Amino acid sequence: MRIIFFAGKGGVGKTSVAAATGIKTAEMGHKTIIMSLDIAHSLTDIFDLGRDLIDQNKGKPIKVKKNLWLQELDIQEEIQSNWGDIYKYISTLLHTTGMDEILAEELAILPGMEEVSLLLYINRYVRENAFDVIILDCAPTGESMRFISIPTTLEWYMKKLFRVERSIAKIIRPVAKRVYDIPLPGDDYFAAVEYLFERLRGVDKILIDPHVTTVRLVTNPEKIVLKETQRAFMYFCLYKMHIDGIIVNRILPDNIKDTYFKSWKKSQKQYIEKAKEYFNPIPIFLVPLLKEEVLGYERLKDLADQIYEGQNPLTRFFEGEPYRLIKNNNEYQIMIKLPFIEKKDIELNKSSDELIVRLGSFKRHLLLPRQVAATRSVKAKLTDNYLCIFFKGDERE
Repeated sequence: MRIIFFAGKGGVGKTSVAAATGIKTAEMGHKTIIMSLDIAHSLTDIFDLGRDLIDQNKGKPIKVKKNLWLQELDIQEEIQSNWGDIYKYISTLLHTTGMDEILAEELAILPGMEEVSLLLYINRYVRENAFDVIILDCAPTGESMRFISIPTTLEWYMKKLFRVERSIAKIIRPVAKRVYDIPLPGDDYFAAVEYLFERLRGVDKILIDPHVTTVRLVTNPEKIVLKETQRAFMYFCLYKMHIDGIIVNRILPDNIKDTYFKSWKKSQKQYIEKAKEYFNPIPIFLVPLLKEEVLGYERLKDLADQIYEGQNPLTRFFEGEPYRLIKNNNEYQIMIKLPFIEKKDIELNKSSDELIVRLGSFKRHLLLPRQVAATRSVKAKLTDNYLCIFFKGDERE
């Protein structure tokens, strides 16, 4: 089993690159599915398929060629399959506040529902060995981070809050019914949450296993896009996902001699060099701007040849650890690879058995081993692109 994420800023060509890679692996004989993680699906558009075909399939995989399937989720179908009692309670709660019933039903589709549904599919496909290769066409960077943070967030919620909320609701529900008319969640709601979590169990280990899952960041040779790629690189490392390639897309070819493009070509070369400097030793794949719109199977197949140039796209092009835990005498050390940051960008907190790492608007809860969580002294420093956090225990330990 092999899973490859294609992520990056919106508009850089992630869908084209993901589709091209899926075609390549399918033609090599691997049973491949390309899944869209973007709410604004465009997979069928890039393959130039008839929209009616997808609509009739209600978000399930459709076969487009030998060994090749596409999947774009239908959130309404997923609500029926995965969110029944949870969705029912949220829509009822919103309607109780005086909101129009139809509007309440629409607003009850909360951010994260589609992402959780996709994680359920990934977990199921891996467990059932349904495909040899899963290609994931990610949403723009911010939404991708929400997607990969969901397993950790849910695990934290289930361990820290779920049982407490369930017990409190059970105790106060009879009293609350007599005092006010806002419904509290019932046993069906909590059972549905628990069942959902059970079906997600283990997906976090799949996502961080470098032998199964790697991330390829797609970028363009432009300043703003490259900055966004650096941020994505940091965030994926923070969530312990392995990045094995940077694809620099839409490079103006050398055979363009028109003076109109002279400045563009010069700036692109500068940013390509910066990309090599920033992401070294991660391999850089340079992809020229093609002379025609990349649309349909054959042109996507040509794009795959441009990207990989005869290499096997399933190769793990870089082996490395985003972070690791080390013990040296009486001191534990967590090393997290976080290039491109300064000390002022990081906020660290230790609470009980958790280390909370905040980078800008993104936050990660790291559950610590018991021996590490029991330590009292915590220090941190930045060195060689790594955030090094030191936990020192008592001398008696």
